[in-house]
Amino acid sequence: MLGISKLALSVQPSATLAAGAKARQLRAQGVKVFDFSLGEPDFPTPEHICQAAIAAMKSGQTHYTIAHGTVELRTAISRWYKKVYNLDCTPDQIIVSNGAKHSIHNALLTLVGPGDEVIIPTPFWVSYSDLVSMTGATPVLIPCSMEADFKVSAAQIKKAITPKTKLLLINSPSNPTGAVYTHAELEAIADLVLEANIGVISDEIYEQLVYGDAKATCFATLREGLKAKTITISGVSKTYAMTGWRIGWAIAPEPVVKAMANIQSQETSNPCSVSQAAAIAALDGPQECVGVMRKEFESRRDFVIKKLQGMPGIKCKVPPGAFYAFFDVSSYFGKSFAGKTVIDSASF
Repeated sequence: MLGISKLALSVQPSATLAAGAKARQLRAQGVKVFDFSLGEPDFPTPEHICQAAIAAMKSGQTHYTIAHGTVELRTAISRWYKKVYNLDCTPDQIIVSNGAKHSIHNALLTLVGPGDEVIIPTPFWVSYSDLVSMTGATPVLIPCSMEADFKVSAAQIKKAITPKTKLLLINSPSNPTGAVYTHAELEAIADLVLEANIGVISDEIYEQLVYGDAKATCFATLREGLKAKTITISGVSKTYAMTGWRIGWAIAPEPVVKAMANIQSQETSNPCSVSQAAAIAALDGPQECVGVMRKEFESRRDFVIKKLQGMPGIKCKVPPGAFYAFFDVSSYFGKSFAGKTVIDSASF
């Protein structure tokens, strides 16, 4: 019998993907399921993006591309960041991967290993700590309270920094809380990063899904010199309802991108050629579709939060970003609910 490696034994399946698979299994058995597991828009991919993919297939764009993404897509990403954030980045400072998760893992494999520490504010997206652990590095978790809007402060980060600290992994807008850091909050963190001489992976995949007065910030733009210490992560999945197309990217200093590209070339080669063509259409094409989806998400948020806040024993703040409601059910712990004793949030 083949033995399983220690690494493989240490890795748990993605909790969200496992829950999504369970929901599909139950649905196939005829069970009515309300599936809140996967973090993906339920809208179809906009038509002009699909048409671009069809055109790419018909024109023969169905073969290998450069391992870290076509020049055309990386140029489109560079152009988009200049237009939206006034961030100057060349195509050589961009790597396109099979989704933002792949981009994060590439960055971690490139920058940390055994003996290193990566600071992660909690609550966090379920894959962060496992992706860090798979490199041999240690995730250092900083709890963030509802009273602080689930956001970490520069002071908290400073206390967590040790000689082993290599990276801070920050996510705004946040999965699962919907928290959006203000410009001033991120500036304080940026100053600390420069002072402490650590790197940052800034996961900005929900950047276009902010509501009301909230504004997304590209972390790398906050201070001169910060771009050299930041790996900016994003992609087309959430903004354009393209989760299945698997296109994410990282923007980083050129030597980091080259190292990430070397790793990716040995692991997966290039992202899907057709998906890359579709991503160009998403970035360069009409953006009205984004506004339509954002407006609907905001309406749904308002409805869900109103219902949650009207339930006894439930505490929930209005999330200014993403498409999640993160609510506190701790008042039910130790009590009977639906015929069962509630031990923790998982058993609620």
